[in-house]
Amino acid sequence: MTWIETVVIAIVEGLTEFLPVSSTGHMIITQNLLGIEQGDPFVHAFTFIIQFGAILSVVCLYWKRFFHFDNTPAPEGSSAWQKLKHKYYFYWLLIVGVLPAVIIGLLAKKSGLLDWLLDSVLVVAIMLVVGGVFMLFCDKLFSKGSDDVKVNEKRAFNIGLYQCISVIPGVSRSMATIVGGMTQGLTRKRAAEFSFFLAVPTMAGATLLDLLDLLKEDTVWATSHNITMLLLGCAVAFIVALLAMKWFVAFLTKYGFKAFGVYRIIVGTVILVLLLTGHSLAMVD
Repeated sequence: MTWIETVVIAIVEGLTEFLPVSSTGHMIITQNLLGIEQGDPFVHAFTFIIQFGAILSVVCLYWKRFFHFDNTPAPEGSSAWQKLKHKYYFYWLLIVGVLPAVIIGLLAKKSGLLDWLLDSVLVVAIMLVVGGVFMLFCDKLFSKGSDDVKVNEKRAFNIGLYQCISVIPGVSRSMATIVGGMTQGLTRKRAAEFSFFLAVPTMAGATLLDLLDLLKEDTVWATSHNITMLLLGCAVAFIVALLAMKWFVAFLTKYGFKAFGVYRIIVGTVILVLLLTGHSLAMVD
């Protein structure tokens, strides 16, 4: 991968990570447009690792809430575990929420399904259209939620189950978790924010797993150039995501999902037409 390819893909990742349009799907499309070889272990790892750069923007933007500890007294008679959970309840909710993705993600990776999906731009195109159609009606399917409804253990776990659907490129982790939150009675804003928070342990785990896999492979990939590309990609994705995140929350709260649904349908349809008519997405061969 060249410097320009790395920056372009990282910008795409930063812009789409928190939008319900599938950042992974857009990176796969961008890689195909740039003519980057698919199936390469480093390309697969790069796709996940730079997402962690974007996710770190959550910690930066919401640092007061992300490093929040409940110092109020625990209910009288609480056990040591209950007192510990009371103090670090925010983190406990993230652990509960990420558990389903850990199990499903590991199974998908060990079976080879995840790598196959990452190589298929056809899967991305189909899921963009399917998800787009769903999003046209999403705002009518679920109530606007209530500010009185907060995330608890049961809701966090259920949202985590929805997140598992995003193992399929083109689904969008953001869309799956926000919709999951809305099914639990959360407002769009609160669902979006918990989606951001849940992304941190999810993508941290995916990044660690990919790094371990890379280290198990032939270390011929670990050139100074590739390492520099990883660092550059993470930095660019972090900055762009930081700028895009606040805009998304404001837009989603005010307008809902419909505009994103239309966008997904248009992009997915164009790609499907190109693929079904025998055209390559690569701008350069």
